[in-house]
Amino acid sequence: HVQLVESGGGLVQAGGSLNLSCAATGKTNVLNCMGWFRQVSDKEREAVAVDESGTWTSYADFVKGRFTISRDLSRNILYLEMNNLQRDDSATYYCAVSTSDGCYGSSSSRPEFFRYWGQGTQVTVS
Repeated sequence: HVQLVESGGGLVQAGGSLNLSCAATGKTNVLNCMGWFRQVSDKEREAVAVDESGTWTSYADFVKGRFTISRDLSRNILYLEMNNLQRDDSATYYCAVSTSDGCYGSSSSRPEFFRYWGQGTQVTVS
């Protein structure tokens, strides 16, 4: 199993920034594809950004140019730097891990591609 713990959420004004972190423990040899998703209570969970072993990344169109996903491979930590936050970015943000050996492009935009999930961290933009 893999345990994921997110941190870094909070309240920020529009135009501000936040940095999310996700620490992975447990079976860390399967962390090839990791991603950030977000969800508003009455909507489906949507992909924000994914990272394949620190060598390939993909972003949702609505965050391109504003968010950056990165990873510390030695410490098994996934990051999401969020800049120029807007009210529409308000959501619970989740870190996720797929046990696949890669992200396989658009496959990793689907929540069902991921097996392990963190508890989520709330981001509120006022």
